[in-house]
Amino acid sequence: MWSSAIFGSFARALIVALLLHIAPTDARQKCSLKARDQAVLHPVDHGPVPSPTSSTIIGTATVTFNGKPSASPIYNYSPYRYGMDKIRGVNIGGWLVLEPWITPSLFDATGNDKIIDEFTLGQYLDPGKAQTLLQQHWSTWITEDDFVQIAAAGLNHVRIPIGYWSIPLTSSDTKESTDSSPYVTGAWDFLLRAVSWANNHGLQVIIDLHGAPGSQNGYDNSGELTNNPVWAVNQGNISRTVDTIKFLAKTFGSDVGMIELLNEAAGFRGDDWANAVRQYWLDGYAAVRASGGQDVQVMIGEAFMGFDAWKNFLSYPGAQGVFMDYHEYQIFSHPELSRSYDDHINFACTYKPTLSTFSVTSLYTILGEWSNAITDCAKWLNGRWVGSRWDNTWYPSSDTQYHGSCDGYTGSYQGWSDSYKQFLRKYFEVQVEVGEAGQGWVFWTWKTESADEWSYQKGLEGGWIPQNPTDRRYPNICK
Repeated sequence: MWSSAIFGSFARALIVALLLHIAPTDARQKCSLKARDQAVLHPVDHGPVPSPTSSTIIGTATVTFNGKPSASPIYNYSPYRYGMDKIRGVNIGGWLVLEPWITPSLFDATGNDKIIDEFTLGQYLDPGKAQTLLQQHWSTWITEDDFVQIAAAGLNHVRIPIGYWSIPLTSSDTKESTDSSPYVTGAWDFLLRAVSWANNHGLQVIIDLHGAPGSQNGYDNSGELTNNPVWAVNQGNISRTVDTIKFLAKTFGSDVGMIELLNEAAGFRGDDWANAVRQYWLDGYAAVRASGGQDVQVMIGEAFMGFDAWKNFLSYPGAQGVFMDYHEYQIFSHPELSRSYDDHINFACTYKPTLSTFSVTSLYTILGEWSNAITDCAKWLNGRWVGSRWDNTWYPSSDTQYHGSCDGYTGSYQGWSDSYKQFLRKYFEVQVEVGEAGQGWVFWTWKTESADEWSYQKGLEGGWIPQNPTDRRYPNICK
């Protein structure tokens, strides 16, 4: 028998779903990676490496770090040695693309239970109130202080998600519609600031197109939670996305390290989607090279199709400077949640030979999203008003499973056990080891309001993430 609180949360989620004509969905479904035969490696030429130059301090800026003002050096921008140096980075999630679980207070502030993503925020909230709410969020959630802290943590990359609706295309940039309604615009200026902050503090930027017209996957992190994403089945949507990438490449060029063509495109939805993604990668790559030059790197994703689908795709010499992005989470199904601490470690190790081999034989590969979470307990991780599989509040039925209480696994780390935090350190290190078997890694995410297991910032504070990402308590875990 469910408690009244659990039943109330579920009922509210179901009502919202019915209002939006969608069925209960997992907002962050993930597909498993199939390992490959590693017996024979056939290394490929990845093309020329950008010539390295040393960063030069050209001044100082006074910023606040951990509540205290300090002088921070300002660097000039220098090319990164992609393919030679390891990428060690963090995602700036929940800032320029909203996610309810990262900043639940922002959604609470709307006072509207039907607002479950950025699309419905623009749809149901008064335009003036929406603009005020988002301007306050953009101005305060991430500031230059965060970039100072990220650089001080020994990281060298930030991946910044942005939605198509925030990129100011005009009719001179595309033949397609430039309408962004119902989304609230205004985040573009903050992206420009972020690139400047990153360059000032010696960080490379990956601009990540996280949301496309019509939604590329139906997840709330694409901007719109829906069971009927239409990006791939509408050529106008795809063309507008290519033009958006062209605009980004023309605007930033080599002032950023990398442009990611699209986050988590849903190639698993059928052959039409898989074919559309494949062609879009080709067209998006061509757009970057035509408008942004040869120095900016281009990142594609495996689109939940597995690495074998991308053998010899966009490889040198037909293309150059192309990276493959892979995301690894072990929390979005009951079999994954049933794993012990050791099982999570051992399963992460199974990715290492595959990432290593694909990096050598096909495209440079990075672990572009991963976290310390081993439960889906973070509030609204599966969608606003939706519970977790772990404690059987995620659409509970006779077929679902109860793994345990969420207490001690999420929220503030202050109440966590020493054994759990010790595991989190080991889990962090094993995923770093896996990522660095390829070209590196980008942790998801820098900060959250109430889910410390997902926060790099809180991991540094709590000690399960080392102050220097190369430090190891558990070297060679996967040996």
